Amino acid sequence: MPEKVDLSKFNNDHYKVGAGMLKQICWYVVSIMFFKTGFPFYPPKCYLLKLFGAKVGKNLSIKPHVTIKYPWKLTIGNNVWIGEQVWIDNLEMVTFRDNVCVSQGSLILCGNHNYKSPTFDLLTGPVTLNEGCWIGARCIITAGVEMGSHSVLLSGSVASKNLEPYKIYRTHAAEFVKDRIIEQP
Repeated sequence: MPEKVDLSKFNNDHYKVGAGMLKQICWYVVSIMFFKTGFPFYPPKCYLLKLFGAKVGKNLSIKPHVTIKYPWKLTIGNNVWIGEQVWIDNLEMVTFRDNVCVSQGSLILCGNHNYKSPTFDLLTGPVTLNEGCWIGARCIITAGVEMGSHSVLLSGSVASKNLEPYKIYRTHAAEFVKDRIIEQP
């Protein structure tokens, strides 16, 4: 009989948020008030990101309804555009170099789970978006990915491996990869 996942044994103790509980609570409140709402003004958002530990360059355009998990794990260069409903789930460092555009509804995910483990262990990795990258609308960038300079990920695509500089990428509908085998603990 194959092994099964047992989420009651999940243990995330090895993961460190990088900030105390008070800072996390304060960010949660600020995020709801200024980032996840229709609040349209960029300068106060830039100030608040810096206040909570983000490194932010000049001319950041950050649209309404954006989710940023941990600003203290965020570096943003100059002339960066972040579209509406972008979700930066930065369990690890996310770096936007200069002139990066992330279009509306895209997800940047620094965490995943080990599907081979019966305890579904957390796996994390940083994401780096190098100069001139463009992420089209409703794309997903997964943990550990680095987009090469001026690479493009077309709308609706998923990047789960590094993208080379000056290349354009797209993915297709889900396809079978292999059988899932859960390993013995």
